[in-house]
Amino acid sequence: MLEKKHQKVISTRGFARRLCLFAGVAAVIVALALAIGIAGYHWIAGFGWIDATLNAAMILTGMGPVGELRTPAAKLFASAYALFSGLVFITVMGVTLTPVIHRVLHKFHVD
Repeated sequence: MLEKKHQKVISTRGFARRLCLFAGVAAVIVALALAIGIAGYHWIAGFGWIDATLNAAMILTGMGPVGELRTPAAKLFASAYALFSGLVFITVMGVTLTPVIHRVLHKFHVD
């Protein structure tokens, strides 16, 4: 998918297309992670769909929980989801920045 070091740097148009592709992959990862959180907060913590969405979004963005967790299962889920959200953040940043970092490093190797 990315050009090798002996190949020419892709055009600006191709680079923009690549950025959109990688941003789309990152958006899918975020959407899946949010869906996992919504489902967990709804079925494990017993929140309504809107409150489950709010809590999942707040945890996924690093803001912290909003609703009170009453059961041990809900607290364990929230702990696991918070750790999972940290890994999702690192993954999304890696996917999003890959084309930019690759282009910069590739330009250093072009004669």
